Amino acid sequence: MKKNIAIIMGGYSSEYKISLKSGNVVYNNLDKEKYNAYRIHIFKDKWVFVNDMEEEFSLDKNDFSVLVNETKINFDCVFNAIHGAPGEDGYMQAYFELLDIPQTSCSMYQAALTFNKRDLLATLKPHGIKTAESYYLNLGDTIDEDTIVARVGLPCFVKANKAGSSFGISKVYKKEDLKAAIDNSFNEDDEIIIEQYLDGVEVSVGVISYKGETTVLPITEIVSENDFFDYAAKYEGKSQEITPARISKDYEQKTRKLAKQIYDILGMKGFSRSEFIFKNDEPYLLEVNTVPGLTNESILPQQAAEAGISMEALFDNAIKEALRN
Repeated sequence: MKKNIAIIMGGYSSEYKISLKSGNVVYNNLDKEKYNAYRIHIFKDKWVFVNDMEEEFSLDKNDFSVLVNETKINFDCVFNAIHGAPGEDGYMQAYFELLDIPQTSCSMYQAALTFNKRDLLATLKPHGIKTAESYYLNLGDTIDEDTIVARVGLPCFVKANKAGSSFGISKVYKKEDLKAAIDNSFNEDDEIIIEQYLDGVEVSVGVISYKGETTVLPITEIVSENDFFDYAAKYEGKSQEITPARISKDYEQKTRKLAKQIYDILGMKGFSRSEFIFKNDEPYLLEVNTVPGLTNESILPQQAAEAGISMEALFDNAIKEALRN
């Protein structure tokens, strides 16, 4: 009997357009012989099932069901394709856990932890994970540019603490430009992180649970045409994403080992994609994404393809792993 799969997409953050693209890629690649796939749009003002004729049917949040032509549909599994809130920060994970509905991403605690860059880095540092020097600000804090520059140097990156797809991030070269960059980050979040600039090779590595085993995918080297790997570089073709990465065997082994170590330390499941920059021949962690992009242009599907895993197999496995767990 075919399983009913809810593909949740959209969300409450600036990443909702990318999430809709990811969700539709999942929808188009699920085996229709095995699954009844439903596109579920999650927005602050509505949770709706959208059929192929773009008709909308409201979800019952009490049990995450939908009534279509007087037939109630419940779901066997949820495929999480929401980047940012509320799909990557733990809220949807907690909701489905309460309803006892399997879902494809990590659990609530891991999602909340990894979504908060400051907490993630603080958690991993005792395990010897190297990170850039950083400075934290909360909305309303006094901004002391001299202290910030003394801590992290110039240039530096100013980032929203809980945001993805490079929203709310700026590279700052001059002290007098810090205030504008900080204001930009506060447009996305009420917490920000200011980090030392690391000048080195940037790589991204996906780690997934595949057929019951933690699997490290081929590494991607990121070469941005812009000043850094920003939104345009990620989604508008302003970068080269080279898989497998053109790095030494030593770099590759260090990165693969570290990415798997992070996945295991955090007790992850589902998809993850970790970003690193090499400094003094060592990988420094930038962040971990637990609902990475799943569009045709996205890094993790490129890595899976290099490993011989098709989109259909990648998504099918995610559902099987969720149901098995």
